[in-house]
Amino acid sequence: MFKSLNFKVILFGFIFTFFSSFGQSFFLGLFNSSIRDALSITHGQFGSIYASATLLSSFILVWIGKKIDDFNILKFASYVIALLAISCFLFSKISSVAFLFLSIFLMRLSGQGLMSHTATTTISRFFEKTRGRALSVTWLGLSLAEFILPLLIIFLLTFVDWRNIWIVISIFVIVVLPIITFSLVKNIKLDSRETVSLNEVKTKEIKQWKRSEVLKDYRFYIICITMLAMPSIATGTFVYQSFIVSSKGWGPYVIAQSFMVYSILSVITLFLSGFLIDKFTSRKLLIYMNIPLLFATFVLYYFNSPFSSYVFLGLIGISNGLANVLGSATWAEIYGVKYIGSIKALTTAFMVFSTAFGTALFGILIDNSFSIEQIALASGSYTLIAIFLLFLIKNKLNPQYL
Repeated sequence: MFKSLNFKVILFGFIFTFFSSFGQSFFLGLFNSSIRDALSITHGQFGSIYASATLLSSFILVWIGKKIDDFNILKFASYVIALLAISCFLFSKISSVAFLFLSIFLMRLSGQGLMSHTATTTISRFFEKTRGRALSVTWLGLSLAEFILPLLIIFLLTFVDWRNIWIVISIFVIVVLPIITFSLVKNIKLDSRETVSLNEVKTKEIKQWKRSEVLKDYRFYIICITMLAMPSIATGTFVYQSFIVSSKGWGPYVIAQSFMVYSILSVITLFLSGFLIDKFTSRKLLIYMNIPLLFATFVLYYFNSPFSSYVFLGLIGISNGLANVLGSATWAEIYGVKYIGSIKALTTAFMVFSTAFGTALFGILIDNSFSIEQIALASGSYTLIAIFLLFLIKNKLNPQYL
């Protein structure tokens, strides 16, 4: 399916999305209880700190992320790796609320933000004809992390101090990632593109939108409303998984085991969506992205049995698989790839902002005695509105051809 150089770029993206997991909410949420116990803070306080640090990282990401359009990918990736390693080490030294804020800010910026931004921007720019499949394979890195890390970390936390886990992670990042990155993308330039057969028909050229032009396009905001539903709701779920477990009366391993279902369905959806995007375009698939998420909120609202946890996270996994690929491919299809780094820096920042908002809102609602069922109802209402708005413009998402 992919030629040698193409494969190296995809492997680079795969590895970077895997390592982005250290700054993802599903991973940081595993340390929620340990950190709160160490600092003697509540769910709401942790959520407020998490949200404000994440919010700040989203603002910084808008500026830093656009630099990927100016630097050789190897140089840009090297800076990101160094920042991630430093962030992981600092996370092991959390001793106060202020230090917690700084550590979460750096982890969210380097991990969730810049690692995934570097991976998806590189793939979106480099691939054209097989962009959907390339992105789907790239996001398998994060799916693999979501499959193995929750159970691994919960197991390690039974006999290893959480701070030592972060020290080991930081060493692993700074030792392994630079070697892998150099071997994979040392020859990739800003104008490098995927290798295709000579008899392939050249596609029409589309208008290359600048970020300032995108900000004036009303379609951009409606698509963003759609794309932000998944990260905001999923983040709230991941960060406050301990609250959901206690509210529903599930055992300590139910959520961790459910993450395996989430990961499996994410992987299956990633594979299918990649092929479907290359055949039908992401613009036509976008309308279906949040339908499984809507059903997930329904399950969380109505059902309490441990089995419902698997269904709930499984449905989120399906939407996640669609969102990961569509979230990168859609912008490239509609607005072109020349300024894709600048555009994706903005959309990634919005995504990070939505996770901050979701975390803060969940924490505030929990501290104000809202039940998980009421939170699920509010989440479902937002998702339904997002689907409806996108439905109104689904026939107006075509790019402008030159």
